[in-house]
Order: sequence, then C-alpha cells, then structure tokens
Amino acid sequence: MGSEQCPLTPPPEFQRQVAILQAVKTIAVVGMSPNPDRPSHEVGLFLRDRGYRVVPVHPAADEIGGLKVAKTLTEAVQLAGGIDLADLFVSGDRLVPLIEEAHRLGISRVWFQPGAEHPGAEQQARAWGMEVVTRACPMAVLHRLG
Repeated sequence: MGSEQCPLTPPPEFQRQVAILQAVKTIAVVGMSPNPDRPSHEVGLFLRDRGYRVVPVHPAADEIGGLKVAKTLTEAVQLAGGIDLADLFVSGDRLVPLIEEAHRLGISRVWFQPGAEHPGAEQQARAWGMEVVTRACPMAVLHRLG
C-alpha cells in the first residue's frame, strides 16, 4: 500500500493529536453504531478500554457495549456532566448543526473521523476557536503512540 492510501501524519500534527487525547477524559462518540462490525463501535469501545469515559451518541440505540447511549450531543453533555471531545462519525449535512450544537454546549475539541470530513463545518469550528482534528482516528493515534 502506497503512502497516498495510508498517509503518515507528520510529527508536529501527530504530537498535537496526542496532546489532545492526553488532555481529555470524556468523549462523546457521535454516530457510534450498535453494530460491532462498524468502525465507530470498535473505536468507541477501544477508547473506553483505554480509560476514557465514552458516551455514545446515536438516535436509535439505548445501550452499546454496556454504555448508556445519548440520543443527542446535548443529552450526552447532560448525561456525562460535560464533554471534553466530540468524536464525529457522521457525515454530510448533519455535521454543520453538530458543530453549532457543540459550540453552544461549550465543547472545545472536535475530531472529524476519516470519511466524516466537512470543510465548512471544520472552518466554522476553527472560527469559534475549537481544536479540530481531521483525517485521523484516535484509535490509530493511540496505537501509534504505543
């Protein structure tokens, strides 16, 4: 596999991603699937197993992997008493309202998973002073960290 298909994050960006993951304790995994074959399911449970408090956000699930599910990002904040990072597994037009909701809720860090990138939502998040990560997965960052 060539580097175009699996690019290596440059060291300064990797270190920034690590610093974000070291600074957070509670992560809302927005779009976490109850289907164990979906990446969002695997990543959410991986983060939980690495010691993060994970709040799955999914409109149609009540429990995922033993975790109580919030229907919305607002409900996740209420359930957890605050969210340090919104890890976004949703795509398309749903991202702009999610960033607006995160901003209203005071969530200062958002992580756009590969496939969930949205230039307009990313730009708005940065304009509001949020820390933004794109084109990376926290599970991959933590694996690379060791």
